[in-house]
Parts: sequence; structure tokens; C-alpha cells
Amino acid sequence: MNLLLSLNKALTLWPQREAVVEGELRLTYQQFGRRTAALARALAGLGLAKGQVAAIIAPNVHQYLEAYYACAALGVVLNPINFRLAAREMAFILADSGAQVLLAHTDFAQAAALALADCPQVRHLIWIGEGPCPPVGREASAYEELLAGQPGRMPPCPELVSDDLAHLYYTSGTTGKPKGVMLTQGNVTFHALSAVAELKLTDADTWIHVAPLFHLADAWATFAITWVGGRHVCVPYFEAEQVLAAIARERVSISNMIPTMLNLMVNHPRVGEFDYSSLRCILSGGAPIAPETVKKIVDTLGCDYIQTYGMTETSPYLTVSILKEHLKQLPAAEQLRIKSRTGRPFMGVELKVVRSDGAEIAPDDQEVGEIIVRGPIVTPGYWNRPQATAEAIVDGWLHTGDLAVIDAEGYVNIVDRKKDMIITGGENVYSTEVEYALYEHPGVLECAVIGVPDEKWGEAVKAVVVCRPGHQPGPEELIAFVKDRLARYKAPKSVEFVAEIPKTGSGKIYKKGLKERYGK
Repeated sequence: MNLLLSLNKALTLWPQREAVVEGELRLTYQQFGRRTAALARALAGLGLAKGQVAAIIAPNVHQYLEAYYACAALGVVLNPINFRLAAREMAFILADSGAQVLLAHTDFAQAAALALADCPQVRHLIWIGEGPCPPVGREASAYEELLAGQPGRMPPCPELVSDDLAHLYYTSGTTGKPKGVMLTQGNVTFHALSAVAELKLTDADTWIHVAPLFHLADAWATFAITWVGGRHVCVPYFEAEQVLAAIARERVSISNMIPTMLNLMVNHPRVGEFDYSSLRCILSGGAPIAPETVKKIVDTLGCDYIQTYGMTETSPYLTVSILKEHLKQLPAAEQLRIKSRTGRPFMGVELKVVRSDGAEIAPDDQEVGEIIVRGPIVTPGYWNRPQATAEAIVDGWLHTGDLAVIDAEGYVNIVDRKKDMIITGGENVYSTEVEYALYEHPGVLECAVIGVPDEKWGEAVKAVVVCRPGHQPGPEELIAFVKDRLARYKAPKSVEFVAEIPKTGSGKIYKKGLKERYGK
């Protein structure tokens, strides 16, 4: 089982069908396949071989889809990097992954160049796009020029099996240091096939890539949509009106978007001017969502809604809020309540909600336990982190760290997180990572970072700070300080200065108390 099977099927059954759309660019599957093969040959010519790592920093451009498939064909592990990260964060990931080739979009040329200064093992840079490129002190090529010199047929490819690594996604851990989540050819392939079945995908579907392709919220669709010969519409950057117009113009039928995006779209002043009759389903996850918001999405866009829950470690989906047939007979308000929940297990996922002793909780929608899962979509572990792997995967079960209830129908709903993770605008922010950045400021004596409810972002990052004697940094100073060290979305939206931060009996910061105080 390997990812190239999906592209080969599309090339065999739908060679002349439109495969990829980006602005004025339109590619058939045959053209897309030839470009992908040319990229694979170019990467092989640079010395990349099975098991080695190539990284990519880019928006949602069509070259991203080509990179996913070209690397998969060679058995090269693709490391998608969040383009919102600061240069030093990019450098850490590049160094930790051992990437030897970097594909970088010229929109992020400055950050990529700064990151490469600390990564001598990256021996070749491939520039995507047409913007100016700073010198990087190593071999560099332009993407399109590199492809132009290659034949459009696949090079000799190694034998690929399910256990071969395909992707390396970095996600922050509770220590604040990013960990590389390994996903195999089998993980991603099984997830794609499960999505085809669960979402009833066909060659009539058009998917719009709006959520970032460096994130599994959208990346999985690269393979599932290709498997059925569907169309990919690439939107480099999210802008509500442009997405609404693209849905209408390209007759988009399905996509996944984070709640923040959907809120901006359904509340846009021009939302009523476009035709969404082609849209059959919107999936969403990555942040909490209220039933009232789901109702507005359904009423405005005129399509079905599916809430999803997943993790990078699970390729990503663990649950979907697809209704069982008999639940479709319930009153509309009750159906809406269920659709807004975390959902029932995704195909191929074995899921339990357990107490601390490992026993399953009662399916009464009241008792709270931790979600643990196993199945063919679960990561084999973290890149070069055997201890972290052993802590997360116990007796074959991945411990998610998410606390939830489960009802008699098997639908779970997350109520809290063991880790102090904040989900803001669909992006995961770990409080300790922000705290470590704040502690670098000479005026910070003690701090705690929490998530507080926010109408626009789902949750907003808030810092509670005790200043050192003789220091009085202002909120904007601390926010700017963090933005210089971390991705901008990780910086606090607000800062509260206090004389003392509450502690538990053991002396630990009492974050639950802080959330109760500031989360109203």
C-alpha cells in the first residue's frame, strides 16, 4: 500500500480530466502527472533517495501537490513546514529533520534564507515562485527551470511498502520543543481510502484547498481527491471573498475549513452575492464550534456540515460527526447538536475513552475520561524521540491527552485537554512554548499563558505576568517581544499584570483558576 497508487489510478482512468486549478492555471491529470514525474527526476538528480528528507515552505500553490507526489514516488520523506513560523523555528525543524533539500516559495525568501544560515546539512534550495531571492550560500535552482530540463516520466522508483515513511509533520510538545510526527505510506494511504468511503467522494467532486497544505487538516485531501479523479482548486492564501468567489466559479463541492475561516465567510458583507449550489459538504475542526455557528454555516452555504476531530499523529481524522441513519429522524435542533459534537470514530479507528486506570468510562455523556486510539492511521512515533514515543503509545494505544465524554450512540465530545493547549484560529499553541519566550524578557519574573474564549478565533492567547522589581514592560512590548521569537499567531492577544499568580498546594501555577477568572 503506497501513495503513488492514487495518482496512477487517476492517470489511467482520467488522463484528460482537469486535475488542478490555481488562478488562471489549469492542468489535466496527464499534465499534472508529467510535472510530478519531472520533479521526481529532478529531486533524484540532486541525490535524494528513499528515506532521506526534503522540506517545503510554501502557501497553497499547485507545486505543493506535485511535491507531495514526487517525494512519495521516490520514497523521500516530505517535511511540510508552517510558513508562519519565525526563522529560528524553521531552522530548528530543518536541523532536527535532517532535510537535505528545501523547496521554498519566494514569498518566504527572507525567512528561508535566515533559517538556512543555521542548517549546513541542507545542500540545495529550490525556489518556487517569481519573487526576488536573497543569496543563501549554497546551490539553488528555480523550480520551473528545474522541471523544464526533465522528461515527464517517472524515474526508476524504489519498491515502496506500507511501513516506509512518507511525511514528517512537526508539532509542538508540552516541553515547547517541536516533535516530528512520522507518518508512513500506509498511514496516509489508509486514511485517504477511509475518507473516500466516509465522505462518499467521487470523480464529480471538486475540493478547494483553503486550510494550509502544511497542515493535515487539508493535506490529506491531496491523496483522497486524486484517488477518485476529483479536481483540486488551490487558493494560496485565505481571503474570505476570494474563497466565496472561487467556490461559485469553480463549482466546488467539498472542503475542510477551520471555524475562524467559516465565520469570516458567512459574515462577509458580500456572502449573499455568490452561488453555492454546487457545495454539498463543509468539514471543520481544529477549534470548538457552537451549534448556532453550525446553523449559520448550513443556512448560508446551503450544504451539509461535518465536525471533525483529529491529530497530526493520526493522519489526521479520529472522529467525524456524520449522523447514523436513524439519527436523521431526530428533530432538526437535536441533529444540529450532534453535528456540533466531536463525533463518532472515523473508519478504521479503534477508539476508547478511559479512566486513569485504563477502564472504559460509562457511555452516559457525563463521565470524563481520556481518548485513546489505535489503528492503521496511527503514527509509528516521533522522529528521533523514542522516549516521547513510549510515553504517547502504550501497549499499542495512542494516548491523545484529550478529555472527553461519550454517549450511548458512541459519539464523543471533548470537554478539556490534559495538555494546556490553546486552539486559536485552527492553530495549536502550547502555553509552555509562549511562557518560555516571555521568560526571555528581562522584565518578566513569572508568567502563565492560557486560552480564553474569543468570538473570532475560538480561543485567544492570554498572558498573566508578574514583573520583576524595577521593571514595568507594557503589554505591547511583551506581545512584540514574543512575535520576534515565535510565529505571530502564538503571541498573546492580551497581557494581564498581577502581583501574584495563584498556586496549587504543591506550588504549581493554578491554571484552572486563571481560566475561571479570565475565561468568562
